[in-house]
Amino acid sequence: MAQHEPTAPHHCTQDALRVLETVARYTTGVTDTELARRTGLGRERLTALLRMLRREGYVERSADGTYVTGQALARLGSAHDGERALRERLQRTLDRLRDSVGAAVYISRYVDGEVSVTQYADGPDTPRVNEWVDFRDAAHATAVGKSLLTQLDHAGRRDHLARHRTARLTSRTITSDRILLSRLDSQPPTVPVLDLQEYAVGTVCAAVPITAGSAVGCLALSLPVAQAHRLRQAADELNRNAAPVLLSLAIRPTGTWSPAPLGTG
Repeated sequence: MAQHEPTAPHHCTQDALRVLETVARYTTGVTDTELARRTGLGRERLTALLRMLRREGYVERSADGTYVTGQALARLGSAHDGERALRERLQRTLDRLRDSVGAAVYISRYVDGEVSVTQYADGPDTPRVNEWVDFRDAAHATAVGKSLLTQLDHAGRRDHLARHRTARLTSRTITSDRILLSRLDSQPPTVPVLDLQEYAVGTVCAAVPITAGSAVGCLALSLPVAQAHRLRQAADELNRNAAPVLLSLAIRPTGTWSPAPLGTG
């Protein structure tokens, strides 16, 4: 039902997993020279990946300069603490992204045929979306919903629209299934999906896909319309920094992804 196409964060995650798998084989530590030889990655690429993996706590550098697996990797792999570790790690990443892009940020997933926002990070200067219409009924109008729908095949999209009427929420909402499906078909997987006051007057949003295994998900942000001029730049930055989210989900693919209610304001 899902149709996944690789994005830049996806490629970064795959390379990072190759590095992690190689480090894990060397219990006493492995040099960056050996890592480059074993993974086939260029020196500059490997250095950037090791920097990210050390920042996330997945690898550590020993006193002798070799690399070993870090505590964060062990926690995510834990049978009883792994789920909590995943949620805490994702929340820290979302908090960091919120501060970096200057916007409320969200993780969402398509679960059992419905849109579900599973975690978010907001703040006094980065207010979350006022969920005045249940996101499950507004996929046609939100960046989150449209990003998730673009990752489904045509039959999956039609099934969703058959169960959820494309109601007019603002004057900008697309209410024609034909037009919406055409827009979804033409949406490049590497370009953020935008919502320019289609869901709520006064709010603009953007979303980028995050696919972990067979799970369909996305990372999104929202801004007050007064900051709409920042939307595309913020969305591009969100996309560039999506790899740590994908990596956490790839390491711990059994995450519960339980919904996180946004409230009504």
